Amino acid sequence: MAFADWLFGRKSQAAVLPSRIEELRGPAQGTIVLPPHMSLPGLRECDVTDDATRRTMYGIVLTQGQRNDMARYVNADLLRADWPHIRETLDRRLRWSCERRFALGDDIGPATEQPAGA
Repeated sequence: MAFADWLFGRKSQAAVLPSRIEELRGPAQGTIVLPPHMSLPGLRECDVTDDATRRTMYGIVLTQGQRNDMARYVNADLLRADWPHIRETLDRRLRWSCERRFALGDDIGPATEQPAGA
């Protein structure tokens, strides 16, 4: 956690990730209705079978959700499949934490190096 975050009592989003990818038990089909604290205007209901909608929703849940939100809405298998499409949209510290904690991606290079302050 960065010093400024600690000083002001803010947790980095990486700090609220579940411990293991197996904790991500979201549905593989159907419609998810996101709670208001994670909803964007016009995107509250998400059809999990629609790739673009699901990827947008996963980005929202990973960046805005709490640990229980991630476990409830994100499906581990679908996240693995979607990871190449959503990884670059995430903050680099969150991306790095997801890749390490959930063993996502097998790329080696600047995108997977530990960011400063992580």
